[in-house]
Amino acid sequence: MTFDKKYIPLIVGAAIAAGVFIGGKLNFKDTSDRLFTSNSKKDKLNRLIDYIDYEYVDEVNTDSIVDVTVNGILDNLDPHSTYIPKSELERVTNNMKGDFVGLGVNFYTYMDTITVIRTIEDGPSEKAGIKAGDRILMADGDSIFGKEWSNKDIVAKLRGEKGSKVDLKIFRKGEDQLLDFRIKRDVVPIKSVDAAYMLTAKLGYIKINRFAESTYKEFKTALDKLQDQGATQLALDLRDNPGGFLGIAEQIVDEFLEDDKLILFTKNKTGKIEKSYATNRGDFEDGEVYILINESSASASEIVAGALQDNDKGIIVGRRSYGKGLVQREMSLGDGSAVRLTVSRYYTPTGRSIQRPYNNGNNNDYYNDYNKRLRSGEFENEAYIQIADSLKFKTPKGKVVYGGGGIIPDIFVPLNTNHQNETLNYLKRREYISNFVFNELDKDRSVYEDVDASDFVANFEVSDDIVVKFQDYVNLKERTNITFVAYYNQMRRLIKSELAEQLYGSNVAEQILNENDDIIEEVILLSQDEANFEVEISEDN
Repeated sequence: MTFDKKYIPLIVGAAIAAGVFIGGKLNFKDTSDRLFTSNSKKDKLNRLIDYIDYEYVDEVNTDSIVDVTVNGILDNLDPHSTYIPKSELERVTNNMKGDFVGLGVNFYTYMDTITVIRTIEDGPSEKAGIKAGDRILMADGDSIFGKEWSNKDIVAKLRGEKGSKVDLKIFRKGEDQLLDFRIKRDVVPIKSVDAAYMLTAKLGYIKINRFAESTYKEFKTALDKLQDQGATQLALDLRDNPGGFLGIAEQIVDEFLEDDKLILFTKNKTGKIEKSYATNRGDFEDGEVYILINESSASASEIVAGALQDNDKGIIVGRRSYGKGLVQREMSLGDGSAVRLTVSRYYTPTGRSIQRPYNNGNNNDYYNDYNKRLRSGEFENEAYIQIADSLKFKTPKGKVVYGGGGIIPDIFVPLNTNHQNETLNYLKRREYISNFVFNELDKDRSVYEDVDASDFVANFEVSDDIVVKFQDYVNLKERTNITFVAYYNQMRRLIKSELAEQLYGSNVAEQILNENDDIIEEVILLSQDEANFEVEISEDN
């Protein structure tokens, strides 16, 4: 076949025309994977940011605009899809990982100086000889005291790579000269098990504050310890636990359920269902378990409570839980920030969703649910708990359970308003109690040197004089006239608990806080009546 050369100019012209046409449709600033897209949603956002960056009349921090945009998008999805900016990601990640690399001290800034409250047990600082009350004045030759040093700056200075060393200069009361310490940074745990001790000869107690990567290991260590002490019953306290990793909740449930019992199932937008079953590794399958929940028990806490309730294992005690039945996955956004996006819903073994209703994404009504429940009287009387017959389910033994907004306990315990006094909660949030206690301890720590934890719990009493002194301390700080006459006993307990926290740690502090706790007292009564345990499990509501 021969080619007639007279057509060459025509072909070349057509090719040039086609090139011009196609070129007009392409955006060569785009990456290759978007080269043939036109007017995409992603392009619209990118171009808007570019216009602001290059054309807007004033200088604008476009990073902050992007943050606002991302949050605005997520606010229109659901209340639990969240954006984590770059500045917060490391802290959030460490908190959920359950450890960080550092020196292992709890501190606060006292008169512009970093002051050690406690060293973390077996941490680098404790091993090096740092003590409570020490003031850290210098790190690697830099002075780190004064108003210009924020807590964030201090943490950044003291943390570093695992195995790296930092030279500290310490002021310690009673010493004539500053003390020099060289500390090797190491992994420091962030505890998620606050307490583990025996309530009675048979009843053990474990309190979990969140479900982090390290939580199951901590829980298993605590459970083994209690079983060695004779625990055949367990009170698992999940009150005020906001949740965490779903997989960790599944591991904990597995300790209580027999092989092949359904723990939960999830369903995504395509309808794909994934089921999770108990394995043969549970060590407390024959034990009695009581799950303590309240209105702030959420997410993974509800997974544990719902799985055990639906399998007729154990008794749920307390008040209706938060009502979060959505599962999030963390996804990197490529610039050091991340988004936790809701990817599925989870369901308890009977098939109920405990996610409470939400409309128009992340709205105020959703987060004001606590006040709505409080006003309705639900916290004082279970009759005011709103339930829907259409969301009624039955467990294998015939017990009626409900979906639609939290786990409803088997045994209801009303809110003790004395323990939930707003003034006391405010004082705890402002850390007035912890600061006051530190000041008192710092006057003479030797008073407590020969007092062991059990003796402190059993015999130490906070005097009226100390309560009055704290009252004066608060009034000076707040420039007000607060009086504690109506709740001296609660103040004594809070001050004693904080003393225990700073002297002995959270395990002892929780024992003191739990004295006269209504829900724990209810659990102790239930545990002493084995016949009642069987009745509650098999009851048909």
